[in-house]
Amino acid sequence: MKLELSDEQQMIQAMAREFAETAIRPIAAEIDREARFPHETVKRMGELGLMGIAIPEQWGGSGSDTVAYVVALEEIAKACASHAVIMSVNNSLYGDPVLKYGTDAQRERFLRPVASGHAQGCFALTEPQAGSDATNQHTLAVRDGDHYVLNGRKLFITTGREASFALVFGQTDRTKGARGISAFVVEKGAPGFTVSKTEDKLGIRASDTAELVFDDCRVPAANRLGEEGMGFKIAMAALDGGRIGIAAQALGIAAGAYERSLAYARERKSFGVPIGEHQMVQWMLADMATAIEGARLLTLRAAALKDAGKPFGTAAAMAKLFAAETAMKVTTDAIQVHGGYGFIKEYEVERYFRDAKITQIYEGTSQIQKLVIAREVLGR
Repeated sequence: MKLELSDEQQMIQAMAREFAETAIRPIAAEIDREARFPHETVKRMGELGLMGIAIPEQWGGSGSDTVAYVVALEEIAKACASHAVIMSVNNSLYGDPVLKYGTDAQRERFLRPVASGHAQGCFALTEPQAGSDATNQHTLAVRDGDHYVLNGRKLFITTGREASFALVFGQTDRTKGARGISAFVVEKGAPGFTVSKTEDKLGIRASDTAELVFDDCRVPAANRLGEEGMGFKIAMAALDGGRIGIAAQALGIAAGAYERSLAYARERKSFGVPIGEHQMVQWMLADMATAIEGARLLTLRAAALKDAGKPFGTAAAMAKLFAAETAMKVTTDAIQVHGGYGFIKEYEVERYFRDAKITQIYEGTSQIQKLVIAREVLGR
């Protein structure tokens, strides 16, 4: 089994690491505190090719692969989880399904500007009554000539306020349940499409999370992604890929908190010696390092399977589950290593702790990942 990165993947990793350290980390605390979307650095991420890493160059992307995406996303998340989720949604939840299910005309119009970093996309599936139960869609899309008329609300949409394009899911035939859901690309500014509010959140505060409202919003039939009734299949396929991205984000959060804890354990003295000399702290650091390495290998495995064109859904669920749980445990222990200082916003681990929690929730909770994994191992 090959575990080494290719020269290209190492180059992308190094580029992302340098950019994260020089451009993102210096502003991470400030944009978190102000809940301010980082327009300038996100624009630069686009210029570096980070917003469409695995999208072919033909459609505005970098033409690399999922492994390169994962290692780059980990580096970005080490510095700032908000930047990482913006990058993840753009690549996995919007770019990937438009590439896979879109026509050439749709790719040209809706994918090229997003993959090249000139615009952003978002993924609008969640509703007030459709969280983990994604089949319970209440948004309606009624055919009217060469248009569909959309009515409904979408909640907790990452980059929903800032995105130029939204991949929206709605019922075109209620009698068919999940098979009656269809997918549409809706452009910002379309009549009847509004962003009603932006959420005030515990973590990933520099990434906007918005509520989208569709009130008799007319969407051209040419904007439908795939055939009628394919929406749920498109959404689940996008989430499978998205879970690799969130696993990489969680991995980066954990690795960032670990690195700060390691540095602190070498500098902070207690009872006349650095606290890293005390066995209790050593054990916490050893557990952190081991769990992070396990999460990294699971995430890279899922990415490699996707690149090879092999089934990767269960591997992605395992990676997201383990990486998210690792992020929460590592950031909790990172605060403990820092003691009282870990509870203060001046020290970065407090932010890592807040950012880690969402990785256990979005793109499928940890409990949903366990269901996905259990169904596979039970042959269901």
